[in-house]
Amino acid sequence: MNRIGNELNKIVNRSLDRHVRLAVTGLSRAGKTAFITSLVNQLLHVSTNPRLPLFSAVRDGHLLGAKRVPQADMHVPKFGYDEGMNSLLSSPPEWPEPTRDVSQTRLALRYKPQKGPMKLLQDTATLYLDIVDYPGEWLLDLPLLEMDYLAWSQQQKKLLKGRREELAREWLVMAEQMDPMAPADEKQLEQLSALFTEYLYKCKAEGGLHWVQPGRFVLPGELAGAPVLQFFPFVWANKYSEQQLQQADEHTNFGVLKSRYKYYQQHVVKGFYRDHFSKFDRQIILVDCLQPLNAGPESFNDMRQALDQLMQSFKYGRSSLLRRLLSPRIDKVLFAATKADHVTPEQHPNLVSLLQQIVNDAWQTASFEGIKMDCISLSSIQATEPGFVSYQGQQMPALRGHTLTGQAQTLFPGEVPRRLPNDEYWQEHGFDFVNFRPLEIQSDEPMPHIRMDKVLDYLLGDKLR
Repeated sequence: MNRIGNELNKIVNRSLDRHVRLAVTGLSRAGKTAFITSLVNQLLHVSTNPRLPLFSAVRDGHLLGAKRVPQADMHVPKFGYDEGMNSLLSSPPEWPEPTRDVSQTRLALRYKPQKGPMKLLQDTATLYLDIVDYPGEWLLDLPLLEMDYLAWSQQQKKLLKGRREELAREWLVMAEQMDPMAPADEKQLEQLSALFTEYLYKCKAEGGLHWVQPGRFVLPGELAGAPVLQFFPFVWANKYSEQQLQQADEHTNFGVLKSRYKYYQQHVVKGFYRDHFSKFDRQIILVDCLQPLNAGPESFNDMRQALDQLMQSFKYGRSSLLRRLLSPRIDKVLFAATKADHVTPEQHPNLVSLLQQIVNDAWQTASFEGIKMDCISLSSIQATEPGFVSYQGQQMPALRGHTLTGQAQTLFPGEVPRRLPNDEYWQEHGFDFVNFRPLEIQSDEPMPHIRMDKVLDYLLGDKLR
């Protein structure tokens, strides 16, 4: 009965537009955990928050307050807001721990309706906001739903060049010695899968690469050690005829690799998509443009390719009452360049322009479906303060802050290109965008930020009128 009651409650809330499920999307290290922590913090302080002048519901007094309430999905762990705040309030302050598994939080926002049936029915109303956090690496598995094992293997083969080929050398040498038509050797498959997983770890940690697939291999969660994570792409298909590969039964090395991929695809990836990503109403896509610029052209282009693959997995379409009740669709998308406080203020327009270039293909797709979109730069939790330094008799823009090791710095980190860098640009320019630790804050005040008020207004403003 409780389950039926929960479902009916969800339907009523959707029919009255009182429930928003927000997708906070981004690749690894894009700042999802920091963003969610800041979003919750800003909303919990709305009654006394001077940092939200661009959030119309606060500016005009429509939003009365917010509080954390028990989430509806009781099987999903709670988002670690308190743990994140403890890190930010420590001395010296530290960034919250990155996401390692799925988690969720729910906020109840009490407001005064300004129009529509809600204004006629009651003086105050409640909007429920559900936010789901998840590892960025898991997102990169969504495109697997469109590929069989051989198609995925061929795609992975195309990626094995440059830095990737170097990092994969040990796995490639050892795996090429495997006979795909021989009876399955569980021990050999386990060893080769471990080498493949090690290659993925190196891509993430050493190569500055973002397209790490399958994502669960580097952040397995509850699947650590399970056979479903013991497969790898077969990139030597050109040595065998299509008929040979098709005839390899399930008891061969090739057959086991193929069946494990299919199980991973159908049970792990599809389950994750069904339980979370098919149900979102609004979406913010966080993109860290600075780290890939630091790492060089291969890392930067890899990030662009990963984002392009990722965006093909989301369903867009105009929101309507029928769709909200039966099959919700994302009807608003916000692209956000994170770490805006890691460049000087006059570089923010360049950061937005660069992001627009990066997400252009996804933007065109969403535009065709009639989705409302915007593109901004933001800092969820501010880590620097703008200032000036004297250089050759002139005052130059600079940033003041402390590096992750605690060293005080005042510097100009560099210019952000307005457009996608070409080969000539990479040869002439270098980037050195320093990572800073958060600014110190008091427990009774909202966190300093850049444009979180604009983000809140875009994602929630129309729901609080």
